[in-house]
Amino acid sequence: MNQLSKEALLHILFEKWAGEPVANLQALPPSGSDRNYFRISSANHSAIGAYNANRKENETFIYFSNHFLSKNIPVPKIYAQDLDKHIYLMEDLGNTTLLQYAQKVRINEDFPDELLSIYKKAIEQLVAIQIQGHEGLDYSQCYTKQSFDKQSILWDLNYFKYYFLKLAKIPFDEQALEDDFHRFANYLLEAESNYFLFRDFQARNVMLKDDKVYFIDYQGGRKGALQYDLAALLYQAKANIPHAVREKLLEYYLDVLTQHIDIERDSFKKHYYAYVLIRSIQVLGAYGFRGFFERKAHFLSSIPYAINNLKWLLETLHLPIELPALWTALEQLTESEKLKQLAPKTYPDNDLTVKITSFSYRRGIPEDTSGHGGGFVFDCRGIYNPGRYKEYRHLTGRDAKVIEFLEKKSNIDRFVSAVFAVIDPSIEKYLARGYTHLSVNFGCTGGQHRSVYTADRLAEYLKKKYNIKVELEHIEQEIKNWVN
Repeated sequence: MNQLSKEALLHILFEKWAGEPVANLQALPPSGSDRNYFRISSANHSAIGAYNANRKENETFIYFSNHFLSKNIPVPKIYAQDLDKHIYLMEDLGNTTLLQYAQKVRINEDFPDELLSIYKKAIEQLVAIQIQGHEGLDYSQCYTKQSFDKQSILWDLNYFKYYFLKLAKIPFDEQALEDDFHRFANYLLEAESNYFLFRDFQARNVMLKDDKVYFIDYQGGRKGALQYDLAALLYQAKANIPHAVREKLLEYYLDVLTQHIDIERDSFKKHYYAYVLIRSIQVLGAYGFRGFFERKAHFLSSIPYAINNLKWLLETLHLPIELPALWTALEQLTESEKLKQLAPKTYPDNDLTVKITSFSYRRGIPEDTSGHGGGFVFDCRGIYNPGRYKEYRHLTGRDAKVIEFLEKKSNIDRFVSAVFAVIDPSIEKYLARGYTHLSVNFGCTGGQHRSVYTADRLAEYLKKKYNIKVELEHIEQEIKNWVN
């Protein structure tokens, strides 16, 4: 099924639900899943339309949503569905995630009171979904497994072993590490596990709207221990929450939890930090798969934050079980010179500006007007061209459908990763020598799809990795009065 047919199906479902014609249907940027989302609006209604070819996952999400709504838990309302066509409509919760808000309001390492207050709201609702959400929930409706059992834990540990340790070239004893994995899993399962486990409770899955928090992407939920979701929230690598704030929020969580159930705080904490460790290991496995294996460089940028979490755990965590092979592998990981190179380099006093441009070879390579001359020119014409197809010709490299085409049907990630590897040494040399300007140009046939996408990717990458000024120009699109 092509993209237009997904839009057409959702168009029909929306008009049937809203009772009025669609005024706008916009594809949302793709995420890490194969689901496609669209913002749809009419004169008096708006909704998020979803297409997902996995019917079982759709059924789970809709069942969970309706169950949680019956418990007054803040999740999106389901407006309409046609699961035979793999589509449904749900409440539009806006564009602001907790992670986006946190990155906006935080300056350096501070953690303002208003952000702490929002995290507390999220924690209050986390307790609600774990306790009230569990009551009456039919776990046979789960998309994957019904509980976070030993097999699930071993899957996560082996995911880490094969997609992070091996690809990062961290040595380990295969049998000894496997023995440790089983001991670790058995210890984790000593914690009470008769609650709803969200599974991916991170700040990206907490939406902020009208001064309230809402949850999304809980279709991977199952029965499990309370500690896992709190660990996932407070130790999310990119959130980079200070340890003192984490401890404060842990105590707040326990205060809220004790209003619902009786717990022994010290016992809870003993298993809590073990769950912080398993979540940190699982996340590194995901970063390794996306970054090392799929060569998506932006996932690699999160690894240093996750390693910092591990360093802290190795220094402070004292488990009542021995895990020598795992501990050795983790210590080697934190000291790896290869992984240290992924850490962002800071040059606080610099005047470097990187000018990034997309252009059309029909018009010619743009001139460097800085007076320095030179710079990089990358030819994107070897990448599979979405402009060859009618449905993409009116779009650019910033449209979700073009992004999906490039990331799924071309070698764009390999190309972009190679560009990053070429650019990084020059940026660092320029910063070290106090140079002030570097130009980087991306060209394709029309200056519309491939060059726009790659220029945007490099701009995002450099802004995150270096403390430099980045200027971005899309020549062909701006000639067409396209606002950058």
